This record gives sequence, C-alpha cells and structure tokens, in this order.
Amino acid sequence: MSLDLGARLRDRVRDVPDYPKAGVVFKDITPLLADHVAFAGAVDAIVARRGRGTIDKVVGIEARGFIVAAAVAYHFGAGFVPMRKQGKLPSATFRAAYALEYGEAVLEVHQDAFEAGDRVLIVDDVLATGGTARAAASLVAEAGAVVAGVSVLLELSFLGGRGRLADIDVDVHSLITY
Repeated sequence: MSLDLGARLRDRVRDVPDYPKAGVVFKDITPLLADHVAFAGAVDAIVARRGRGTIDKVVGIEARGFIVAAAVAYHFGAGFVPMRKQGKLPSATFRAAYALEYGEAVLEVHQDAFEAGDRVLIVDDVLATGGTARAAASLVAEAGAVVAGVSVLLELSFLGGRGRLADIDVDVHSLITY
C-alpha cells in the first residue's frame, strides 16, 4: 500500500467520542467509504495482499464488514458469505458467542455457506479485541472450510485483538493501525 493511500485512508476515518457508549472512541469509516479513491484503494490493497485466484469465498461480518467484503469478493472473483448477528439468517446456521470491547454478541453463518476445503478470507471493518474475528474463524472451520486470512480496514492495536488470534495461526492484515 502506498504511503499516499495510507494517509488518505487514515484521513478519511472520523473519531466519534462516547459512541456507542461513554468512554468509547468510535472509528467511523463512512467518510472513507464515500471517497471512491480511498474505498477502491482499500479494496485493491486487500486483494493485492492475497492475489487473485487464491480465495474461494469472502466472509463479511455484519454490518460494516459487508460493504468492504462484498467489493473484495467481486474483485477476487469469489463468493460472498455474510456472517450475521443471531436470528438474522433464514436457514440452518452454525453459531458462535463472543465478547466485544463493549458487550457480547452471537455470530451466525449458514451451514451450507462453504464447500469442504474452501479457502476463505474474513473481512471486517475493525479488529479490536479479536472476539469477532475469532468467532468468524471458528465458524468457517466448523463449516469445513479453511481460513486463509483476516483482513480489516483498521486495527485498534491497544485492545490486543491480533494477539488473541495468534493461537489459531491465521494471517492478519490491517490497512491502518491505531
């Protein structure tokens, strides 16, 4: 990723203090998504990290992860698989509970979302505590696919999420680190 793209991406992330609760500084990526050069550059950088033809499915995590992951899947020529909050998918699912930096949640994926051995890239907007990415990786494995990596727009390194993924031996890639 070029220095100019990295600076452009960083400049397009807005801090929103005390959202969704007091003491949290929310990283708002909507200005980045609205800038076609920044958004396309982010998608290109994620795809370039892996190379076309190396990924069979791209997982997008609800909700902002959907936006980035769908574009990445299209660019890879891969399928897109949504992972959603509990109760949002209409067919039989696998589910995993996990902790967030400010709460708890359950993530689900359709049981028939992957073929055995599919190479899967998990894409989300933010890597914070690592709970969401870890839950997503466990669901991919439970469904019989292989986690090829995790790519995020930004990483909040002070929350230690990357370290919490170390024992599952997965390549973690972030475009911006705070």
